[in-house]
Amino acid sequence: MQLLVHIFSEIKHHGGKIPFAKYMDLALYTPGLGYYSGGMQKFGMHGDFVTAPELSALFSKCLARQCQEILENLGDGDILEVGAGSGQMAADILLALTKANALPNYYYILELSADLKKRQQEKIATLCPRFFNRVVWLETLPLFDFKGVILANEVLDAMPVHQFHIHQNILHEVEVTVQDDKLQHQISPTNNPHLLAHYHSQTWPTEYTSEINLHLKPWIMSLSDILKSGVILIIDYGFPQHEYYHPQRSMGTLMCHYRHYAHHDPFLYPGLQDITAHVDFTAIAEAASEIALDVLGFTSQAAFLFDTGLMTLVEPYNTTTDKEIIVRNHAIQTLTSPAEMGELFKVIALGRNFEENLMGFNRMDRRYTL
Repeated sequence: MQLLVHIFSEIKHHGGKIPFAKYMDLALYTPGLGYYSGGMQKFGMHGDFVTAPELSALFSKCLARQCQEILENLGDGDILEVGAGSGQMAADILLALTKANALPNYYYILELSADLKKRQQEKIATLCPRFFNRVVWLETLPLFDFKGVILANEVLDAMPVHQFHIHQNILHEVEVTVQDDKLQHQISPTNNPHLLAHYHSQTWPTEYTSEINLHLKPWIMSLSDILKSGVILIIDYGFPQHEYYHPQRSMGTLMCHYRHYAHHDPFLYPGLQDITAHVDFTAIAEAASEIALDVLGFTSQAAFLFDTGLMTLVEPYNTTTDKEIIVRNHAIQTLTSPAEMGELFKVIALGRNFEENLMGFNRMDRRYTL
């Protein structure tokens, strides 16, 4: 397997071991070989996992309502989606906004994967060909002052994370090495200043394993650099920091997904499986406050969808078949149930030069938990 050979070579080149974050980056993003750079289908029932936009257009219609409110308060503006997956969410948002006569000037998509970009272009050209000329694909963030809405749905969970392990009150970094031609974990006491600062920021159990996304703050800063006025909406699965690093969550949050099979072995199918970690939403809020972004709201996905009018978007029973009703109701349950996506997934809004209340956080704003 080419990717495995490449990873072995990288480990050898770096003296026999690499940080787990480096391994995760190689497994997911090596050009032409990594999970997100290859040509396999990743989203939907025939992929490895189902995202909310793939599950039901209701999710994107609710998000479109929030975008419409923001754009109307700004006077006009654009939408920038970071990592657009299959393109389903972009297509559904454009269709919903045109129905409301509230299309953005442009819908930008920042996509680094050539394969995903091609799939997005095909999806949007098929579902909403009239608006295809409003969609602009980017490989880097725009160089101009951005006014509008920036969307990031299930983006942060796919960023490489550093794993750390606390053993007998000593901080270790989890690294990846090769033994008997197999990838193996290795832990070593660390002098990494970022990990040490994180370790000294709170009290830990004697034995504990978890992860930290050191790319998160630079990523927030990069969005802040271009945002002149508007709102950043981040949707992902995760917790406030006191829940993320709860003593009972002693094995971290790292998960792998392959053909709808979830497991904990990041070395099982390198390049063929997704590797993710939950999001620390307190870290997002702290990074935002350091760079003059306002935290405008934080809530669960269920609360956000209900506040943006989920149930008003449901078609009347007399206009749908029994099968459509069953599929729709199952999707709503998955999107909103505390046992499914409703509570695990969170929505956080960051803003600049935006003073209005956001409808998605009207009834259950949880900023106090951050």
